[in-house]
Amino acid sequence: MSVEPIEQRKLTLAEFDALPDDGERRELLDGGVLVTPSPPAIHQRAAYQFAIRLQPVCPEAFEVFFAPFDYRPDDRTSLQPDLLVCRAEDVEADGIRRALLLAVEILSPSTRAKDLLKKRRLYEAGGVGSYWIFEPEEAVLTVLEVENGRYVEETYQGDEVFEARRPFPVRVVPAELVRRANRSAV
Repeated sequence: MSVEPIEQRKLTLAEFDALPDDGERRELLDGGVLVTPSPPAIHQRAAYQFAIRLQPVCPEAFEVFFAPFDYRPDDRTSLQPDLLVCRAEDVEADGIRRALLLAVEILSPSTRAKDLLKKRRLYEAGGVGSYWIFEPEEAVLTVLEVENGRYVEETYQGDEVFEARRPFPVRVVPAELVRRANRSAV
């Protein structure tokens, strides 16, 4: 009798949670385990810049989290958007189970296809109100917002200003998300 490798079997959340912690960033998508390498510097810079824009204007009833923190919409899915916004009342010890208000994914070569296709479908079907996809190399922000159960897409690039209304008002300029801070020599 052969045992199917864990990477090829469809897992439940319980089986996924029982995997040994080896320090790898893992996600579960429709029962399949996805292992993601550490992101490059430009990705980390953009994630930090998103966080410092979202956190100060986040209403008290909401919370901003950045990866790794799990969004678990069903018993075969556990995703870690680069940033997420949810209702504070929806936070559980092991993640969020109710629809997110906002998921932000920053594209990397290793995550591009999954973020653009698989996660987009899952977020849309799960009622995630807003899904922002940022391409750091080109400073392009794709904003997807649910209207009548489907995502409507807008794109902002470079120094164009995105004035978000959902999940709360915040100003985002794609080029500013990847610009290194000017530091004077000490």
